[in-house]
Amino acid sequence: MTNENAASPESQDLVISRLLKAPRAKVWRAWSDPQLLKQWWCPKPWTTEVRAFDMRPGGAFHTFMQGPDGGTSDNPGCFLEIVPMEKIVSTSALLAGYRPATPWLSMTAVITMADEGDGTRYIARVMHPDEATRKQHEEMGFYEGWGICMTQLEEFAQQLK
Repeated sequence: MTNENAASPESQDLVISRLLKAPRAKVWRAWSDPQLLKQWWCPKPWTTEVRAFDMRPGGAFHTFMQGPDGGTSDNPGCFLEIVPMEKIVSTSALLAGYRPATPWLSMTAVITMADEGDGTRYIARVMHPDEATRKQHEEMGFYEGWGICMTQLEEFAQQLK
C-alpha cells in the first residue's frame, strides 16, 4: 500500500557534492583513521574527540565535539556499510551492534568517493526520517557546517604524505 500524499524520500535528504582536489586514497585515509578524522571533522575552532570508531557494519561510531564557548555536540552512532575507498554509511538511529538509539537528531549519512580527474568526487547524502527533521538540520546550518568540514577534509588530505 502506498500513500500518494507522502513526500518523496529524496525530499527528506540534504546533499552536498564537491570535487575535492586530493586523491581518493588520501581522502579515504583521512576519513578512515580516527586519529586523522578528529583533525578535520568539525568546523574549527570546534574540536573533535573520537570516542568510538569500529569501522565495520554494526561497529560503533561516536564523535564528541566541543566549541570554544563550552558548547558541545555528542554524536553516538553506528556504521552500517563500509566499501573501502568508495562508501561509508553511518547512522545516529543505531548504536554499536545495531542497538536502537534515541538520537537528538535522527539521520543516516551516506558518504561516497569516486575518482574524478586528479581529484575525488565526494558526495554526502544525509537522510532524515521526515521533512521536519531535514528542515531542522538544514536550519542548524547543515550546508555551511558540512561545507566547511569538506574544505577542511580537502586541505588536510592534500597535506597527507
